[in-house]
Amino acid sequence: MKLSRQDWHRLALPLLALLVAMVFAIGIVTYAQIYREEVGQRLQQQQNQLMQARSRLLSSDQERDNIMRYLPVYQRLIHQGFIGEERRIEWVDALRNIHQSERLFGIKYSIGAQATYQPSFIGNTAPFTLYRSIMKLELPLLHEGDMLALLDGLKHQQSTPFLVRDCTITRNAMAATTTLTPVATMSCDIDWLTLHESTIGATP
Repeated sequence: MKLSRQDWHRLALPLLALLVAMVFAIGIVTYAQIYREEVGQRLQQQQNQLMQARSRLLSSDQERDNIMRYLPVYQRLIHQGFIGEERRIEWVDALRNIHQSERLFGIKYSIGAQATYQPSFIGNTAPFTLYRSIMKLELPLLHEGDMLALLDGLKHQQSTPFLVRDCTITRNAMAATTTLTPVATMSCDIDWLTLHESTIGATP
């Protein structure tokens, strides 16, 4: 069937309308695909943000539970002098009190500089660093019980933990002629332990 020029003129407008409709339809489909991809990306981002928020909420709940569980213990250790700065004055006061209450001979002592301490029998203390200060004690003994009285007195008067590293008893060369003369001398090394929070460049 052959169309005349007049027929083409009559079909020109409908064909143009059809072409415009096809272009418009293709544009709509393309826009819908792009919009769907953008919506999908935004939805994925929102889901990721939701998962992160849930993770942070769960983590904060766990941190809160840990704080509520361990805060009393942490505060007690601070009160006892185990966490924080050394309390050397309290250590010396304890020695003075024991000397008076037990009526011991004169106690000589010296405390060395504080230094980090990593004994094999203590595991990882992070985020804290363990320190020790070595106290050297020397006490004339009327009898061996004076040494026990001193060490037991420190144990009961001091909450700060300490370790008795070494003790020796040296008998005097001259035998005692009276009951008030020391028969021996005790020498002990004691490690006073403290914890500090680990920070870069921190010094004890």
